[in-house]
Amino acid sequence: MAGNERRERRWRVTERFEDRGRPPRSLVVALLLACLTLITLDHQTGGDSPLEPARRAMGEVFGPVEVGAATVVRPFTSVPDWLRTHGSLRDDLADLEAENARLRAETRTADFDRNRLAEYDGLTAAAEDLGHELVPARVVGLGPSQSFSSTVTIDAGSQSGVQPDMTVVNNDGLVGRVLRVTRTTATVLLIVDADSVVGGRIGASMEIGSVRGRGQLGSTGRLDLELIDQAFVPRKGDSVVTWGSENGAPYVASVPIGRVTTVYSSLRESAQRAVLEPYVDFASLDVVGVVVPSGTGSDRAVIGADGSLR
Repeated sequence: MAGNERRERRWRVTERFEDRGRPPRSLVVALLLACLTLITLDHQTGGDSPLEPARRAMGEVFGPVEVGAATVVRPFTSVPDWLRTHGSLRDDLADLEAENARLRAETRTADFDRNRLAEYDGLTAAAEDLGHELVPARVVGLGPSQSFSSTVTIDAGSQSGVQPDMTVVNNDGLVGRVLRVTRTTATVLLIVDADSVVGGRIGASMEIGSVRGRGQLGSTGRLDLELIDQAFVPRKGDSVVTWGSENGAPYVASVPIGRVTTVYSSLRESAQRAVLEPYVDFASLDVVGVVVPSGTGSDRAVIGADGSLR
C-alpha cells in the first residue's frame, strides 16, 4: 500500500510539471479565434486592413535582412548562368577570331585574285581577237640560269592538248613558243631569249623583218627588229605584230609583240634596225594561253575563238 501511494504521488507531481509547461486549452482556443478574426478582417478590408501597419513594420525589420541574404547568396546561385554565359562568349570569340583570320587572308590575296581574274578575262579577249582557241595555263617555274636561256614552265602538257611549236600568248601579247612537253607540263621559250627569232610586221606599214631577243627580262628587256627593206624607216610608237608561220607553227599571225622605241641604221649591214619594248611584262608572267587547233581535246576548259568556254 505504501508503494502504491508513493507511485500515485509521483505521477501527480509529474503531471503538474507537464501541465505547467503546456498552455491552457482556453488560451489556445482564444489565439485560434483571434487569428481567424484577423485573417477575415484582412481579406475583407483589402488595402485598408488593420494589419497593414504591422505588416509594414515587419517589412522594415526583415526587408534589409532579406536583401543582405540575397546579396550574399546571389554569387553562388548565379554560378551556373555565369558558366553557361562564359562558355557561349568563348564560342563567339572563337567564331569571331576565325572570321577575322578569313577576312585578313582575303584582304592579303584580294589584289592577286583581282589581277589573275583580269588576266583570264584578257585571255578571253585575246582568243576573240586572234580567232584561235586557247588552252589556259599558269607559269609554275622559271628555267635554270645555268642553261643560259629564258624559259618558263607552264602547268599544261600533252593531256591538255599542248604540243611543241605552239604559240604562247597572254592578255598583253606574244610570250613565246612551246619547246617541249610532258604529260602535265610544257617548257616555253620566251621571245626575249637571245636564240629566239620571230617574224614581225609593222602594223602601220605592213613592213616585215625579224625580231630577236636580247636575253634580258624585266623592265630593261628589249627586242631588236631588223627590217628587210633598208629604205623604210619605222616611226617611234609603231606597233609590231607577228608575221605568222606556215600552218601557224610556231607562231600564228597578228599577235602583238611590242612597240618601236628607237630606230637606227646599221653601217655594216644594208638594213634598218629598230628597238622594241615588248608588250608583255616577262618579270610578272602568270596566266598564259597556248594556241591550239580548233577542236583539240583537252583535260581542261578551252577558251573558244568566240571567247566562250568548251
